[in-house]
Amino acid sequence: MRVYGYLRASTDEQDANRAKNTLIDFAENLDIRVSAWFVENDSGAKLNRPELFRLLEFAEEGDVILLEQVDRITRLSEKDWQKLKNVIIGNKLKIVSMDLPTSHTFAKSTDEFQTRILDAINSMMLDILAATARKDYVDRRRRQSEGVKKAKSLGKYKGRPEDIKLQDKIKSLLADDKSYNHIQNMLGCSRHTISKVNKRIKEERLESESN
Repeated sequence: MRVYGYLRASTDEQDANRAKNTLIDFAENLDIRVSAWFVENDSGAKLNRPELFRLLEFAEEGDVILLEQVDRITRLSEKDWQKLKNVIIGNKLKIVSMDLPTSHTFAKSTDEFQTRILDAINSMMLDILAATARKDYVDRRRRQSEGVKKAKSLGKYKGRPEDIKLQDKIKSLLADDKSYNHIQNMLGCSRHTISKVNKRIKEERLESESN
């Protein structure tokens, strides 16, 4: 059995590695060692997350996905959560999350009967936490939308500021012909952000050539 840590933050401005040391301590308390880390900045409400699915392709039967919280792996709709859960179950992987005490025994259990009982309990608790994470996401988005509408009506909405320093770093790495994967791993930003900067570079180049 190998253990893979999965760390996620929703935006490029957030530090996806924030919980890494906490998870390392948690793993040590369970007397397990993390074999590799998979880190990305992407929304938990999206099913298609490159690093998550790289982990799922890399892991083998009986391996563990280690999480700080279940919402790191899912803020998905019920339909998408069932798709992801089916992949995890189909590959016979185990989820161990700090906020899911019923999962902690998975890290050590070798007894088949105990594992099957825990699996049934854990599956139910995972569904509850996944539903809670989704509700929290939907409620937060609704409050944000209401806040934006109110700010617009008062003429106070300025939109989200761009991270100029991050964009400059991406431009520099693209100019050095670095791959998207290299830039993503180095800066911890999303592929969407890299693509957006790359598109802007191309537009600026075309505009310069036309002038």
